[in-house]
Parts: sequence; C-alpha cells; structure tokens
Amino acid sequence: MGNLHHNNFSMFKRIKYTSFLLSGVCLGMNSCAKTPQQEVIPNILFIIADDISYPFMSAYGSRMVSTPGFDYVASRGTLFRNAYVTSPGSSPSRASTLTGLFPWQLEEAGTHASSFSAQFETYPDILVNLGWHVGYTGKGWLPGDWQISGRKNNPAGPEYNEHQLVPPYSGISRIDYTANFKAFLETREPGQPFCFWIGTLEPHRPFEKDSWKKAGLSLEDAEVPGFLPDTEVIRGDLLDFAVEVAWFDSHIVNSINILKEIGEFDNTIIIITGDNGMAFPRAKANLYNAGINVPLAIAWGDNIKPNQVNEALVSMIDIFPTLMDAIGIETNVNYVGRSLLPLLRGNDIHRFNTTVFAGRERHSYARYNNKGYPMRAAITEDFMLIHNFHPGRFPAGDPQEKFEDGTLGEMHHAYADIDASPSKDELINNRNNPLIHPYFLAAMGKRPEFELFCMKTDRDCMNNLADNSDYAEALAEMKEILHNKLRETNDSRMGDTPHIWDSYPRLAGRSRMFPPHSTD
Repeated sequence: MGNLHHNNFSMFKRIKYTSFLLSGVCLGMNSCAKTPQQEVIPNILFIIADDISYPFMSAYGSRMVSTPGFDYVASRGTLFRNAYVTSPGSSPSRASTLTGLFPWQLEEAGTHASSFSAQFETYPDILVNLGWHVGYTGKGWLPGDWQISGRKNNPAGPEYNEHQLVPPYSGISRIDYTANFKAFLETREPGQPFCFWIGTLEPHRPFEKDSWKKAGLSLEDAEVPGFLPDTEVIRGDLLDFAVEVAWFDSHIVNSINILKEIGEFDNTIIIITGDNGMAFPRAKANLYNAGINVPLAIAWGDNIKPNQVNEALVSMIDIFPTLMDAIGIETNVNYVGRSLLPLLRGNDIHRFNTTVFAGRERHSYARYNNKGYPMRAAITEDFMLIHNFHPGRFPAGDPQEKFEDGTLGEMHHAYADIDASPSKDELINNRNNPLIHPYFLAAMGKRPEFELFCMKTDRDCMNNLADNSDYAEALAEMKEILHNKLRETNDSRMGDTPHIWDSYPRLAGRSRMFPPHSTD
C-alpha cells in the first residue's frame, strides 16, 4: 500500500511540476534524484490548541490534565520543553507559524484581528501548488479577515467545518473536528499526500463554570502557577481549563486512530502544539513564559528517534522550514526559522537556537483610540528580556470603559486584554486584599520599560531583575541581542515608522470606548 501511494503521487507530482516551478518553489536535489520507487512523500497533520501554556500536558508531568494522545505522539518522537510562539495572541502567532516569519515582518498580519496580505506565502499555499490535498477544520488563521486581502482560502487552507456535534460542556465548540478530518480524507485523490490543520477552539474561553465537577475532578488536582494566587476560585477555573484540554486531546486520540486505520500513521508528520498561552491573567497576551511557552510534540514514524525529550530553544517559525526540509523542497520564501529535522533525528546539536524572539502589538480593543501595547522579547537559556515600548500605557488595557450613553464603567473592571473569567474577577474584586494585591498588580499594573527574568529560577517571570545592579551586564547583553535582531529583521519599532501599527485596521471583535487620559 505504501509503494502504491508514492508511485501514484509521483505521476501526480510530474503533472504539477511546471506550475510549481513558476511559483518560485522547486523540489530539493535529493528528492529530485530519487526514483519513483524510492520516493517517500510524507503527509502532514498539524494539530493546534487555542490558548494553552506549557507545561499543561501529562507528558510534562502535569497532574492536573490527562493527555494520552499528546503523550503518545511525544513517545513516538520528540517532546520539546522550550518551544515558543512568536506572539501571545492568535492572529500574529498563527501567521508566523504559517509563514516562518516574525509578526513584525508580516505587516497587518502581525497584529491581532486585521488582514493577511497574499504577498506572504504560507506552507499550505506551497503544498497546494505542489498538488497536495490541503485543508483545515476548526480555527485556521483567525481572528481577522483574509478575504479582504484577495486570498481564495484561509491561509491554513480550504475549510472543512460541515460536521457538527453536541458538545459535552457549554464552553466547547460544536465543530466535530474528527468527522471533518474523515471527510477531508475522503475527498483526496488516490495516493495523494495531504496536509491537514486541526485547530480546536479549546481551551479558549469561555469555559462551562464548574465543568470540573461533572468531570469528576477535585480541587486538590489543580496546579496553580506562581503568577496566580492559590484560591478556590482560581483552582476551579484551572480545572475547567483542564476539562477543555482533555477535549482537545480526545481529538488527537481520534486522529491517531484514523491515521492508523488508513495505514498512514507512520508516514505522517504529526505536530501538536498551541497558538499562545492560557487565557488567564498575566499569561495570554503577555510575553512572559505563560504567554508564549507552549507544548510541542512531533512524531514521524521511523524518521524520528522515539522517546526524545529535547531542551533546545525552538520557535514556531521553525515549523515551515522543518516541513520543507522533511519533504525535500527548496523555496524562495525568505523565512527566518530553521529546520528542526536534525534535532528530531536525534543529532546532538548544542545550543540549536541560542535565542528565540517574540513580540506583541495590539491585542483586543483595550485602550483609548485603540492603542496597542507594543512589546518585544528575547529568550536565552539563562534570561528573558522584555522591552515595553510604551510603559505609560496599561499592559492589560485601560482600567475603565466608557459606554455609548457617555457613562463610565466601574474603575478596574475593564482591562480588556485579559479574557473575562472567574480568575480575572478574583484578582479585581479582591485587589485590596494584601494576599491578592501583588498578583493584581502583576497582571494589571503598569510595567517598566525593561523587564529581565532568570529562566533557571523564575519561570513564572515574577522577579524583575532589570534594576538589580548585579545583573547590569546581563541586561546590557540582552538588550543588544534583542535590538540587533529587531534591526536585522526590519522591525518598524526600531525604525522611522514605529506608529504604523496603530494604522492597521481592526477587522474583527468588539470595539470599545474609553475615557481619554494621559498616555504616551
């Protein structure tokens, strides 16, 4: 069955080859040199959760969640501990993964809920041109408007969202990702390789409150990260999050079973990850670890050494070049990531990436005149540096909303860059409690221009060392690393047009009003 698959596609590929060259892409010399009988054309299954942070998978030792699907893929390949997205929000993070570029290189697609210019080629675009069967279910590239950019499909591919189900909890989407994956496979040509994106809408908020009780969990099961207070409300909210993580993982299990049923498991590159951190205060929409350090497991039959746990710093911009390398495609796309294939094959590459980088502009409509909160970060084995370009603004959004009738909302009840949740309410409503106040300030208070954290002792990023004279040399070195990379990659924040980000339209999501106040 495997040889028939590849022989059929060899013929299919030759038909598409001329148009593929015209698109600026060619097969690599190693692939071109193989005979049809020798060719091994892998499939790609990319499964991405919506709002999940490392280490909330049981493969990482988390006791709060059970993720047998993720764990199985990790056991068949590589489990990464230091995988970072390039942005803590869906749109820019997904755009980076699809293009292999930093958000600040993607114009409107580098901010949240804007457009996605067709000039930026995605890896699904390339594979469609090569003749692959491509599609997605659930959430592809969103939120935003890709049609306004002249694209024929979502940047993740054609949509397969027809099949629905009755969800077990109110916070879970009705989209039947498993059934849609089956429908996608039923429409491919015999022997045609496929690239499918399963983008679950879980564990994105809202969660069904106290769903953890229905699931048979206990408050003692909750694992409270160091950036949140340990209260019953927080524990319950974390367990509701865990219920949705389990739902996400159930579709990983289903997908693995489908691949095995059709005999394609060993010939499929399976990548499982998240788009940004969990939707809790000081996580999602922030450049701290909880906002950009995500789970990542990759398997590919016998092509990847099993049971690897890799500590290398990797970025989601590395996915595009990894796939091109694995398939044997040379492309003119100037992505900035690098292939993970040597790591996946067990080669001991010391300090694969010495540094990874991330950034953020506008997230939701959260400030007066729709201002963003621009940040950039550099992460090394030892330190994380965050540059907050406008420290005069509120990082979580303005604290007070203005309504259409001119009245003002209650102070401290806006902060729209933090998703509505029991955890958010817990911090706001108890902000005067001495035990809660430090967490409230950490999530909602203004921040200094530079923040420096020790990655070996402070993974929760709660102890800023930027003003500590003992770390002056480290601070200077990290500033140089970050700013050199931003200049090298033409970040407008370091150039003559830093305010161009404020001109990019917001095309999705709720618009809000805020009272004018002094802000830079």
